[in-house]
Amino acid sequence: MASNSKAKDMKRRVLLGGPVLAALIIRSVTGVFAGPFEDGMAAYNRGDYVPASAVFRALSEQGNAEAQVLLGVMYRRGQGVRRSSARAYLWLSRAASRGNARAKTELREVSQGMTAEELAKAREIAKACEASNYQTCEY
Repeated sequence: MASNSKAKDMKRRVLLGGPVLAALIIRSVTGVFAGPFEDGMAAYNRGDYVPASAVFRALSEQGNAEAQVLLGVMYRRGQGVRRSSARAYLWLSRAASRGNARAKTELREVSQGMTAEELAKAREIAKACEASNYQTCEY
């Protein structure tokens, strides 16, 4: 009778522990796909532009074209950063050079609203930032 009680107890533990184990596995698997970009997008979609801009800036400096587009758009709109066509140009041009179609469209639009002097300054800023590996950029 003692072994029957142990068997029932073991069965109950397996039945109760199964869903907990499954939840832990699902949580760990879905956590693998989340990362800084998703965190930045979540902040951006909540309207928390300052933290989103910090995440996108770090990713942009690492060469992430999608983050570069979003950071460029944020500079264009003044979302979490001071509005700057020159900074928008910097990040959009980097993403466009990587073949990002949205960046090309955004870059064309931001460029149309800039004077020749502003474009020259934006190109100068972009060149200096890239040459310093983004260490001497003015944000």
